[in-house]
Amino acid sequence: MTDTNMIKDKFWTALADSPFLMVGLTGAHAADGTGHQHSVPMTAQLDRDADSAFWFYTSRDNRLASGGPAMAQFAGKDHHLFACISGNLVEETDARVIDAHWSKDVAAWYEGGRDDPNLLMLRFDLGDAEIWSADISLKGMFKLLIGGDVKSEMKGQHAELQL
Repeated sequence: MTDTNMIKDKFWTALADSPFLMVGLTGAHAADGTGHQHSVPMTAQLDRDADSAFWFYTSRDNRLASGGPAMAQFAGKDHHLFACISGNLVEETDARVIDAHWSKDVAAWYEGGRDDPNLLMLRFDLGDAEIWSADISLKGMFKLLIGGDVKSEMKGQHAELQL
């Protein structure tokens, strides 16, 4: 397995373990038209068979609702993996997809349940990503603790790739 494939696999495993990202619109799609808008925390809905997208339940009045070019930032729960992902947010209209990810946890956010008129599912069509893995070896951890050089331990732990 190439380093790029290995880091990509690490990313998907870490995201499945902790599916929380900060997501924001970019460029002219940002609400103020300047390209600046703060990101919001979102919980990704993952599908094992869809490695080019993930989904978010949100509301029609959320700042992301308009969709468009977006960026998502991810930090693994153990802080050993970080990613910055570009993509495009679009409204998901396929009822099968919306229903497939529906759960009691999601329902708790919508007063009208699955039929709530404010319910919106956004699909994040993935573009490219930069992924950093800081999962250094035991030897590297020891070097870090004593102030040693860990640069050699970190080589090959960064990838720029298409998702």
